[in-house]
Amino acid sequence: MVGGGREFVFGVDFSGAALAGCKIWLTRLDRSSEDRPAVADCRPAMRLPGGGPAREEALRALRNWISAHPAAPFGLDFPMGLPEVLVPERDWVGFASGFAQRYPTAQAFRADCRRAAGGRDLKRLTDIETRTPFSPYNLRLYRQTYHGIRDVLAPLIAAGQAVALPMQAARDGVAWLLETCPASLLKRAGLYRPYKGTGRAHRAARRRILAAVQDLEGVALPSRAIQETLVDEPEGDALDSLLAAVAVWRTIRIGGVDEPVGDLYRLEGRVYL
Repeated sequence: MVGGGREFVFGVDFSGAALAGCKIWLTRLDRSSEDRPAVADCRPAMRLPGGGPAREEALRALRNWISAHPAAPFGLDFPMGLPEVLVPERDWVGFASGFAQRYPTAQAFRADCRRAAGGRDLKRLTDIETRTPFSPYNLRLYRQTYHGIRDVLAPLIAAGQAVALPMQAARDGVAWLLETCPASLLKRAGLYRPYKGTGRAHRAARRRILAAVQDLEGVALPSRAIQETLVDEPEGDALDSLLAAVAVWRTIRIGGVDEPVGDLYRLEGRVYL
């Protein structure tokens, strides 16, 4: 494993959109013979077994994919928690298990959070530290947060098929779920620039980011087809899934999953870079 015996990791660029199967992308990094991370696969969720373009079937396929890989860490780019003042439970598992009942729709989730926060978009400690772009219930992010927690995290945790770090302890035999933020990773590396779009400049920016990731992180790209997918996919979702995988690979390589964390991270969640 990449630190502890796990020989591969997945990065997931997530979406809560109605056609999430077209927007969610997964990248798999394997340990290469040179002990480097090598990109082995990159695909949208609609191409997972049982997947499709609609959100319900895409998220079901994603859950099944995660549960079918109990030796894998997964980097997921959606907030796994809320600011402490908005969480009535004193433990994250209780928060996740009661999430769907408390918030019947994504719109109710955002409205309730805004009301409880006095109309403000509050951030978690980890959001401030890692410079994530938005509050978990911001207008541009709330659907991701809602469907990520309700339709991915909570069912997998309830079934004992995964653990969410650092809110739960890492253990063998189940998938590890870690929160990532591609934008924050790029900011930390000094690589953040506009790269999402169909323009020539956007495509060139994606190619530069990919080259920098290969250089700085030693990522191998043995498949030219995957390399072109990462550059050509116009919304940057494929590239973001690679960045999520890189964040998890780095975290595990340096032993970041074993670092002691305070109670606030165990309730609110933590972004791993």
